Amino acid sequence: MTIRVILADDQPLVRAGLRMLIEQTPGIDVAGEAGTGAEAVALARDTGPDVVVMDIRMPGMDGIEATQLITAGRTRARVLVLTTFDDDDYVYGALRAGASGFLVKDMALEDILTAIRVVAAGDAIIAPGVTRRLIGQFAGQAQPGRRPKEITGITDREREVLRLVGLGMSNAEIAAALYITAGTAKTHVAHLLAKLGARDRVQLVITAHEAGLVSAARLPGPPAGPG
Repeated sequence: MTIRVILADDQPLVRAGLRMLIEQTPGIDVAGEAGTGAEAVALARDTGPDVVVMDIRMPGMDGIEATQLITAGRTRARVLVLTTFDDDDYVYGALRAGASGFLVKDMALEDILTAIRVVAAGDAIIAPGVTRRLIGQFAGQAQPGRRPKEITGITDREREVLRLVGLGMSNAEIAAALYITAGTAKTHVAHLLAKLGARDRVQLVITAHEAGLVSAARLPGPPAGPG
């Protein structure tokens, strides 16, 4: 099955570079290009892509607002946000808007292709270097003074799994920490996604922080990837 991608970036050279990369890759096609957030929203609605690779800073409607409109709509498209280190203040907003992850523009091209495949498959991915500490930082700073979000309807074991997801652990790492199989860890994560109405693993991380299950100071350093 071919993955259909929209490239949304106000820099034509960035779009051209990504298009060239994708056109040389079997199984991924470019369904369209957008230079603004509004164009990206319209293209997502009209072409039904699997993934929108979305820049944050664009004229008019920015990538965060466009992401929110796309993920809230009836389209099946999932959003993979592009960022630079100067864009860190916007990353948490993009994840809250429904993005399934974010990439740094200077990532290796093969890593970008991998990220597109991961997101298209329904998982989430976060770029190395802007991972666990970053999410913890912005989750901890979001709405200071607000009481932790109450979570109901999950078991004690699922709450513990949610805490470990919030720490950025993979299913294999969760399994090792709780002395369970990776398959059981995956099942717990799937139950959490369903019970909490989370779109993907990134939203579980945010929920864990909002519920006060994780503090930024406890976050481990190594970067997180898919799974």
